[in-house]
Amino acid sequence: MPSAPSAPAPRATRRPPAADRVYSHVKQAVLDRRYEGGTLLTEGELAQAVGVSRTPVREALLKLEMEGLLKLYPKKGALVLAVSAQEIADVVETRLLVEEFAVRRAVPAPPVLLGRLEDLLERQRREAEGGDLGEVAVTDRCFHAEIVRHAGNQILARLYDQLRDRQLRMGVAVMQAHPDRVAQNIAEHAEILDRLKAGDAEGAAAAVRGHLGRVGALVRGEGR
Repeated sequence: MPSAPSAPAPRATRRPPAADRVYSHVKQAVLDRRYEGGTLLTEGELAQAVGVSRTPVREALLKLEMEGLLKLYPKKGALVLAVSAQEIADVVETRLLVEEFAVRRAVPAPPVLLGRLEDLLERQRREAEGGDLGEVAVTDRCFHAEIVRHAGNQILARLYDQLRDRQLRMGVAVMQAHPDRVAQNIAEHAEILDRLKAGDAEGAAAAVRGHLGRVGALVRGEGR
């Protein structure tokens, strides 16, 4: 009898290129604020941390400088840029313009949107209980982005996606400085969802406006 065919050998998992690994490591640390504004990163330290040579480190740092997260200084390293007051004002203003418009356009909200928002709200509650502020910030951002996507304007959705990194960085900063803000964010998201369920476009827009106004004030250091 012919022997049974042997099972194919498992494929080896390919590791991402070295520059991509450095890029992901540094970017995530900046967004999580493990590398805070004003931190000077050296090529040698990063090469050792990721387990690569200095050449891919330089490539990754150049890319991050182009994204506005770092400033390179020859023979010294890369400085993590702090979030400026002007950047905060610009991001909050842009979010207000986009999200108020989007939440109005999302009414009447389809069941798929309401279900997705409910899932994200529940996920955010679980992450908050676990104390993972980085994940809470990601889910927070996903909640708002879901509404923007359902507004039906793809150009607006792409514009909003360009704010992603800035939103995450600011979100973590606010929650670290004001731990009580985590529960307040969840409550305000629940209010937005309730207004959408009720088909109340103006009420949803007011809830978004209040939510972003309070977050903006905290990021600027204006109260609690």
